[in-house]
Amino acid sequence: MKRLFTFFWLFCLICNLAIAQDSTPKPMTWKDIPTWKNMNPGTFKISPDGKWIAYGMTALEADAEVILQYVTDPDSTQTFKIGFTNFPSIQFSEDSKWIAFKEYPTYKEKEANKKSKGKPLHDKVTLLKLGSADKDDKKTFENVSNFSFNEDASTHLAINLTKDGGGDAKGSDLLIYHLNTKKAQNLGNVAEFSFNKSGNYLAYTVDAANQSGNGIYLMNMSNNSTSVLDSDDASYKSINWTEKGDAFAALKMVKDKKYKQDQGKLLGVKNLTSPVVTVYDPAKDSTGFSKEYTISPNRRPMWSEDLTRLFYGIHPLVLAKKEEVKKELDKDSLQLAETEAMKKIMADTAIHSIKDLQKAIAKLDTTKTDDKKSDADKPDMTIWHWNDSRLQSRQQVLENQDKNYSFYSMYTVATGKHIQLQDSTMRDLSIQAKEKYAIGSDNQSYELQSNLDGQNYRDFYIVDLTTGEKKTLFTNFYLPGYSSYPRSSPDGTKLIYGYDGNYYSYDIASGEETNLTASLPVTFVNEDDDHNVKKPLEGSLGWSSDSQYVLLNDGWDIWQVPVTGKIKAVNLTQNGRSEKIRYQYRFSLDREEKGINLSKPLYIRTYGEWTKKSGISLIDVSKKGLIPGAKSLIWEDASIGSLQKAENAEVYFFNKETFNEADQIYVADASLSSPTKVTENAPAAGDYAWSSGTRLVDYVSDKGDTLQGALFLPANYKEGEKYPTVVYYYEKLSQTRHNWVNPGYSGTGWNPNVYTSNGFAVFIPDIVYTMDDPGMSAVWCVIPGVKAAIATGVIDEENIGIHGHSWGGYQTAFLITQTDMFKAAAAGAPLTNMISMYDLIYWNSGGGNMSIFEASQGRFTGGPWENWDSYERNSPVYHVKNVTTPLLMLHNDKDGAVDFTQGIEYYSALRRLQKPVILVQYKGENHGLGKLENRKDYSVRMMEFFDHHLKGTEAPDWMSKGIDKIDLDEHLEKRAF
Repeated sequence: MKRLFTFFWLFCLICNLAIAQDSTPKPMTWKDIPTWKNMNPGTFKISPDGKWIAYGMTALEADAEVILQYVTDPDSTQTFKIGFTNFPSIQFSEDSKWIAFKEYPTYKEKEANKKSKGKPLHDKVTLLKLGSADKDDKKTFENVSNFSFNEDASTHLAINLTKDGGGDAKGSDLLIYHLNTKKAQNLGNVAEFSFNKSGNYLAYTVDAANQSGNGIYLMNMSNNSTSVLDSDDASYKSINWTEKGDAFAALKMVKDKKYKQDQGKLLGVKNLTSPVVTVYDPAKDSTGFSKEYTISPNRRPMWSEDLTRLFYGIHPLVLAKKEEVKKELDKDSLQLAETEAMKKIMADTAIHSIKDLQKAIAKLDTTKTDDKKSDADKPDMTIWHWNDSRLQSRQQVLENQDKNYSFYSMYTVATGKHIQLQDSTMRDLSIQAKEKYAIGSDNQSYELQSNLDGQNYRDFYIVDLTTGEKKTLFTNFYLPGYSSYPRSSPDGTKLIYGYDGNYYSYDIASGEETNLTASLPVTFVNEDDDHNVKKPLEGSLGWSSDSQYVLLNDGWDIWQVPVTGKIKAVNLTQNGRSEKIRYQYRFSLDREEKGINLSKPLYIRTYGEWTKKSGISLIDVSKKGLIPGAKSLIWEDASIGSLQKAENAEVYFFNKETFNEADQIYVADASLSSPTKVTENAPAAGDYAWSSGTRLVDYVSDKGDTLQGALFLPANYKEGEKYPTVVYYYEKLSQTRHNWVNPGYSGTGWNPNVYTSNGFAVFIPDIVYTMDDPGMSAVWCVIPGVKAAIATGVIDEENIGIHGHSWGGYQTAFLITQTDMFKAAAAGAPLTNMISMYDLIYWNSGGGNMSIFEASQGRFTGGPWENWDSYERNSPVYHVKNVTTPLLMLHNDKDGAVDFTQGIEYYSALRRLQKPVILVQYKGENHGLGKLENRKDYSVRMMEFFDHHLKGTEAPDWMSKGIDKIDLDEHLEKRAF
């Protein structure tokens, strides 16, 4: 009996040990990632009353879920399986009584359908009454395209069903579900629908077979009555309600066989209880509208706020080719022609055989034409001219945009007058608030030079929207960055803009200009910007809602600056510059706000420049006599952000994350005190080992710059032990010290959380740049940073690897020509020859690289012929003989940012010198990897590369001896997962 007890005790001990071992967090492997579930922050929704939240949980290769929770009761959490999607669609009703979300085919169904090339699979929508356990308060709708509650009223759910079958009709069934009565009605052939803000009206268009009943309709949701506003053999589109929801505009497009485009007509609807419909047909305007133009379908029409004018786009008509016109005309007459031909054949007495009949039919073939071939075969070519303001490649990228470009125009309802507000001499126009003025701009005079050297200039204009009159605001206006662009006040009467290192205000009516910042004791120039531009400005937070102030950021503090009167500017935050705290930006909590309401508290995101702490501070300027200063509400060694407020309640939600803890959302009151976590992001996180923490490493560059790096400890770190380390960089990234990186397959193969989980330390140093030395700047910053990190005792100085992609790939390719301190290097899409790269094309945009080299990331002054030594000195390929570090290089043949030839040039030079280099190319891929199977493959290969060189694991065959083309398919098949 005693022996039996002993065996039983040993069995229990073994079981407990097994359980303990199973529960020990394990390293995250690449094969764990496909089913890893995490919250998609973009799907996080708050009910307007702040009582409910919902969010989507998704995975790369597993079905998603919608999580629904009553905020104050974590036990109320409900989980709904919704099939496979990366971005679940979720909506709360405005009265906070209902939620609707989409359901999708499962991952298995989609994969099976893809393999069998079956018919398209359809989505569903689930509707739930919040807080109800009644089965009747849950309903699922099949075959759904999209859905929407009727805004504020929250009495109906509209569901556009998926169109089945072919035909020329674009519309499909629209189901209107009455939430209270649970009854549904069907509207057929609906192509587009939209509720107004109050939700009392639904505007929709019908697009039916043969255009039968096509038109635009208005349904009164209160009494379920429908008005036909316009009906014709036309297509109707672009419904656009006013913000108040008291009127809408739309377009009516009519086919015209003479032109490639449809002829457009403008519709304006107001007085909804007894609709008044304004129709403007340019074809009938013989004096005000050029017959060479028509209303464009590529710009949504809109009413002015006072409902006196309509704004819309126009574009030139293009004649159809003669053969196209004839083809269209022949469609109408073909049946008649065939009938006449048959009569002639029946009357032909010379037909005695099948052969005679075939000859007669050939003679009367109605599809033949006597027209001779008008054009010889044309060459397929491009002509590149030195005076082209845009490179031909850029013109090709923008071809569709240029074809679809439209000029703003205005129609005054009372006078029936059309005014064209812009033309080809002013390519950009922005209608300002209250529709009093528009700001126009044009860069055509400077476009060529800007594309050559990257320095941007524009001409700006003011357009009076009562008369259409245009006057010049600025010519040859320099734009070092976005902050300098003129921006309108909420009342539409004033502008702010940046010029020569200062902010200015401009009163449009009087033309009075005021320098807002020259007298202030700080500069608003971004002194950290090391690009080759002149006096770039720090950002503006925007206008006050009363249009009397602007809030400006000097890089540290926020200033309230008056634009009129003799009131002094006030530093609202006070301690930013002195304590090295950056008051970065304001959280906009009201989606309908017009400017910054200074009568309400302002919530500001804060960041510690040298501590890397972050938080949220409060500025309250609403109380008279209040001493300026920001009140810190949250200040932590974490990344804080994404503050949101419930629409109709004082309930606030913010995000918090650290490098080793997934981002979660917390709820609090207006003080943000005593927050409660309300999400369960990354539910499997506890199963895996993550970084043991982070450290800041202070160092000084070889040029005397005080810098920092973020050192991420490996999982299960033990003090005193040294660890293999991967150094990663891209300009300045130490601010990512507290950023959670979701385990996944990036387009570059890099995921720091997966590396630290697998026993690597990761070090991310900052790089600042000296003009004309982008490569040497990396040497002067990275090497001292790594030496300082080695001094912490964490890094094994004998086993350090480096990795970067794109610009970081360039730094990697260059660093290994200047030092042998790194045992292995992985460079993704690197620039390798700055001289040849300068003259190549950035194919993704079609623009030239020269502007990037001179005024953006390249940081060179002038071209290579003016600055040859600098370009050569900073080109990895010219120092290739110095390389001793084994290099893994990723470069794809369709890279539209860094031309594939850059990778080939460096690889070939290294190969010629028999240096250890492997180039991995994924066919058809761009600058980063897009296809999931490629992202998986490279992520695994890059870690295998570092495992071998830094940990001493055995090198796989692809690394040790390569893979012959004939064996590649089998090799890839074995590795796929």
